[in-house]
Amino acid sequence: MNLIYAALAFLMALVFGFVGVTRVGSWLIERRNPPIGEFADIDGARIHYVHVPAPANAELPPIVFIHGASANLKDQMLPLRPLLEGRAEMLFFDRPGHGWSGRGANNENPLAQANTIAALMDHLGIRKAVIVGHSFGGVVTSAFGREHPDKTLGLVFLAPATHPWPGGATAWYYDLTTMPVLGRLFSETLTYPAGTLQMADATTCVFSPNKVPDNYIRMASIPLVLRPTAFRANATDVAGLYRYALGAAPRYNEIKAPTVVISGDRDKVVYAHIHSVGLARDIAGAELVWVHNLGHKPDWIAPDLTVGAIEKVAGKSIDLQAMATAVEARIAGDAYGAGRCADIKLPQAELAPT
Repeated sequence: MNLIYAALAFLMALVFGFVGVTRVGSWLIERRNPPIGEFADIDGARIHYVHVPAPANAELPPIVFIHGASANLKDQMLPLRPLLEGRAEMLFFDRPGHGWSGRGANNENPLAQANTIAALMDHLGIRKAVIVGHSFGGVVTSAFGREHPDKTLGLVFLAPATHPWPGGATAWYYDLTTMPVLGRLFSETLTYPAGTLQMADATTCVFSPNKVPDNYIRMASIPLVLRPTAFRANATDVAGLYRYALGAAPRYNEIKAPTVVISGDRDKVVYAHIHSVGLARDIAGAELVWVHNLGHKPDWIAPDLTVGAIEKVAGKSIDLQAMATAVEARIAGDAYGAGRCADIKLPQAELAPT
């Protein structure tokens, strides 16, 4: 019996130890990555955003950027703002529950988050905009384009995740985190120490075969996702994507806005041949831009092509295929992560099932 008590005492001490490590780690993360923008209360959610006002004689319409999973507003702002500064009004924001934004009570799926974005635009006086979404931000972008056509001038999808995929599997730790009791215990104890150890390797595979930019993790404040509340919000988003996409994908044909989809044929995060091909098939007139030897980060590796896509949906005459060829020449020799980051294999099932 004494051994049982000793084992329980050791287990409790271990749990409380990990809780302490996570609390201290989260405090340090927040100290090192403070908010850089302003806040607005949108339907009960405190949303953190950076609003770049329209310059005089702007040559492009307003642009709204929607970041992907595990990220925050810096992930698109750092590579793209410098290329668009002085040309357009821009809105970067932390999706509900990410970065410094609160989750609120009504942001548990992509449509709800799209509605929050529409309300934030109203708050800032942005009537219509080009919407640019990366990865999970792509499914929010598709929801926005479908439900808010009056606010949509064009859509740009970067390595999007939008369609149901065979099996619907996601990483085990996302499913675990969404469990009511075990998930909270997991996020409050292990996600910070384990995530800290794995972050560099995981980031390598997000960019692979392309090189991770120097100091990317620090500059883009990626560790913010390791805080328990942010990790739970991120897990809820990712674990719920398949179920949401089952109902949403058949309605993508309702989207009428000019659309460009940019994807790399070496993406190691999402099934590009399902999501990107599916969008190009489902949205009338959408242009699909394939970039050979590009991974999951067109916003960082091909920011010039991303800006070209924004210009194109805004009505400018842009040869995106020629731009893609130039990007391919630039990254043709990239082989970062070789041997560590396996190419994901397309499941043997119907292409882009709807």
